[in-house]
Amino acid sequence: MVQQVDRRDLETIDMPINMGPQHPSTHGVFRMVLIVDGEKVVDVTPHIGYMHRGGEKLMEAMDFRQGIGYADRTEYLAQFSAELCYCLAVERLMGIEVPERAEYIRVILTELNRLSSHFMFAGAFGIDAGIIGTSFTYAFREREYLQDIFEEVSGDRLMYAYFRVGGLAWEVPDNFVSRVNETLVKTKKGIQDLDDLLTRNEIFMVRCQNIGKFTPEQAIAYGLSGPMLRASGVPWDLRKDEPYSIYHRFSFQVPVGRYGDVYDRWLVRLEEMRQSIAIVEQALEQMPAEGAIVPEKMPRRLRTPPGEVYAKVEAPRGEWGAYLVSKGGDKPYRLKMRSPSFCNLSALRDMTIGQFLADAVMILGSMDIVLCDVDR
Repeated sequence: MVQQVDRRDLETIDMPINMGPQHPSTHGVFRMVLIVDGEKVVDVTPHIGYMHRGGEKLMEAMDFRQGIGYADRTEYLAQFSAELCYCLAVERLMGIEVPERAEYIRVILTELNRLSSHFMFAGAFGIDAGIIGTSFTYAFREREYLQDIFEEVSGDRLMYAYFRVGGLAWEVPDNFVSRVNETLVKTKKGIQDLDDLLTRNEIFMVRCQNIGKFTPEQAIAYGLSGPMLRASGVPWDLRKDEPYSIYHRFSFQVPVGRYGDVYDRWLVRLEEMRQSIAIVEQALEQMPAEGAIVPEKMPRRLRTPPGEVYAKVEAPRGEWGAYLVSKGGDKPYRLKMRSPSFCNLSALRDMTIGQFLADAVMILGSMDIVLCDVDR
């Protein structure tokens, strides 16, 4: 005898799942609430949590030099980019011209910082894909070599506060050029090691390709920038399209993706690391052997004329901007930062809906967010 089944017993309901934090850069302040139908994601609510909230307001109570330390804390994987952007804003408001040697050192350190940031991404992303430990070990080995240079130059391994309005805090060590050249040899090998480990790995490819795709139109509409935008096929890079500092003097390529998926975001960042090395090598060749690192008549107390300015740089995660309003005096009247991770994260929901639950991990990992960059 066949038993009749009540159809109501077969009905399914969407289930909410709290996911995260699972990425090294989220460390407790970011999670996703996923609504899943079986293994399919049908809705996503990102909760960005709270980090260094109020940083910009605090900077409005500090003089322009003191604000540099807070700029560091908004992007603890790309501190030199944040420092550079903040200094550019004040320098443009004051009409300060930075000495040439200081410009070269700024570019070298900023590009090395891009390398160390992308190494962090590569290591963590490999773990997201299930490459347990190996990619992280490779990436952190290379990252430590770069951190050693930052420490030798600034005296710190995390919050450098080395750039100054008008130039640099002090001269680099005498062996700076040889140390950077020596490290670049290791860095090239480290990039190739990660490339060999992951790029053609069959499991890695399956977990990355055709996942979290975004068209160029979608990427532009969401205000994405950096590798997230370029992976969707939009060749926009501030270093090329709106050059600042001395970037117009260097020859380098802007890698772009074809499909706008997670795999393209990996490939774009990998190639960007090689292009950063090309920029650093050119900068080392062109850099004056000696010269001033701050203008000769630099005032001890920085006072800007009334006005407003927006400065922006190509940070590892995209456009990092500083909008500064001054009513005169030695402090910002208003300061607002434009951080790339917040804008890039806004696309998470649309990228994830319709994907499998396991893909949500890869999509978030491919965004390479930093939470201090999301909430300040």
